[in-house]
Amino acid sequence: MRLADKLASEWRSRLLQDCPEHPSSTHESIVMWLLGENPEGFETLSAQQLKIAEQAMDYRYRILRPRYLGIPPERAYRNLIRRLSSLVLLRNKIKTWVALSRDRQRTVVDVVQEVIQELCERDRYMQQQIAWLGQCSHNRGLRNALLLASLEEYCLRPVRNQPLLAYRFFNYLRRSQRAGLTQVPEAELIRLVSDEISSDESEGTVSLLDARAIANAKDARAWEEQQLLRQAVQREFETYLEKNVDPTAAQWLRLYLQGRSQDEIAKKLNLPVKQVYRLREKVSYHAIRVFTLKIKPELVTSWLQTSLQQHGLGLTPTQWEQFCDSLTPTQRELLTQLKAGQSLAQIAEVIHLKPSQAFGEWTQLYLAAQSFRNR
Repeated sequence: MRLADKLASEWRSRLLQDCPEHPSSTHESIVMWLLGENPEGFETLSAQQLKIAEQAMDYRYRILRPRYLGIPPERAYRNLIRRLSSLVLLRNKIKTWVALSRDRQRTVVDVVQEVIQELCERDRYMQQQIAWLGQCSHNRGLRNALLLASLEEYCLRPVRNQPLLAYRFFNYLRRSQRAGLTQVPEAELIRLVSDEISSDESEGTVSLLDARAIANAKDARAWEEQQLLRQAVQREFETYLEKNVDPTAAQWLRLYLQGRSQDEIAKKLNLPVKQVYRLREKVSYHAIRVFTLKIKPELVTSWLQTSLQQHGLGLTPTQWEQFCDSLTPTQRELLTQLKAGQSLAQIAEVIHLKPSQAFGEWTQLYLAAQSFRNR
């Protein structure tokens, strides 16, 4: 049996169990959408790449089922806009732009709707998805649900530690700014520029429109690298929990990452709900204070893009300035030495602290930076 057929069979069984109220034609359309336009490509994937692909399908399905499948179109669209408007980073950027623009009556929802509309009309990937959805189903309501789920998944893809929608918002800003003849100084001439330039070293031409294709390729590669890092972190953390905490904690982590609620996890593990909540607190403690700071700091900060040397703890320039202003002189000296590449043991000798005290200060610094990022 081909791998694609095996995956399709597994998804049919899951849909039959999760969505018995929908007809088999709907199930087939969803399976077709999940597998994508090129199901034969699964045969060429490595084991790790296949695992990522399966998780991506599960993620898209968990987006589709609660918010869009079987939901009236108007309500489903509101669910999408509400979900995207709730992104803290994007909401803050939009509010700042609206405050500085002339049209201050616009809301975050208005701007998000315009960006989504432009995304459907201009973005090459979404154009391909819309065409593909036309092949997946002839049911208009189901096509709308699949389109909204595809939009949410695409907009939330992480690119350089930001959702892709944030970058599309910047593109929207560039195109929506006032331009054209009204902005040309009277004393200068208008020059027509071709979309191609000739090279002095060759007889051919170089297209100026390739930058978009290159940017899309970089986004796709960054997303894949992010997923590989995420897999590595999950694998290492599960191993740590099994060896150093409790095998049940590793089981809780796997179920939690599948999107299960605490009640569902309690049933799966056959544990009281209160014990599951205590297990969650234990895993959270070890994830931040032990695994991230002691066991695998390079791996975790590389995945989250929060390393001190390369990413400034994931803070924006303004946040970094505010963060540094909030530190004590000892903490500021510790941060400076760490950024210079000194170890905690070396820094402890210089600033006359015990190694445990130096590590405690660094823990407080990291948690404070995390608080700044989440504002």
